[in-house]
Amino acid sequence: MGRAYQNRKESMAKTSDMKAKIYSRYSREIYMCAKTGGTEITGNLALASLVDRAKKEQVPAHVIEKAIDKAAGGGGEDFAVARYEGFGPGNTMVIVDCLTDNPNRTFGDVRTCFNKVKTKLGGQGSVSHMFDHSAIFSFNGEDEEAILEVLMEADVDVSDIELEDGKVTVFAPHTEYAKVRQALKDAYEGIEFDVEEVQFVPQMLTKIEGEDVEQFEKFLELLNFLDDVQNVYHNAEID
Repeated sequence: MGRAYQNRKESMAKTSDMKAKIYSRYSREIYMCAKTGGTEITGNLALASLVDRAKKEQVPAHVIEKAIDKAAGGGGEDFAVARYEGFGPGNTMVIVDCLTDNPNRTFGDVRTCFNKVKTKLGGQGSVSHMFDHSAIFSFNGEDEEAILEVLMEADVDVSDIELEDGKVTVFAPHTEYAKVRQALKDAYEGIEFDVEEVQFVPQMLTKIEGEDVEQFEKFLELLNFLDDVQNVYHNAEID
């Protein structure tokens, strides 16, 4: 890829414990999405996309249904979005997105992860200005110009389109997520997305080597095992 982006599955180990974490995170995210935007998938595009992603990562149907049913009941937890920024091993830049029902606990847990690898949290905006908040769609294709034309006709603001090894990747501002998805589905019946997410894409990469690599991998592992952490974005480049 000309521009680095991370798929959620690539940074998570394939252990049974981590699968349980993935299920828990999707359950929490689906619950919040359904509670705020409605439980009918046909009327909640964000929920429809989220459920599709969950199915691709083999989240069991009963986990998805339970989260939606819980949202329909009107009770349950109230989660809030929390975002933390800082510098990881090797002076890398890191953004940690969380859903939490206890911000004080989550802040302490995330700060502990930074402290364990001798790094520190920064303030809001300390690194996010070096990332693009992008909607990303990747799928099979051969003609990026035709895809650009489809999106322009749908009045979509496209940041970039790349073609590599038979895969097209569309980058757009995160606010254009629903429009991009709908335009592509309308134009290409049965289209299957390998990636359909909103992510923070680094504007530049920081190469790390030696002990910094070991520390950075330990850092990601610590963060990924926190229940409240939904996604970790960074600009580390590891050979």
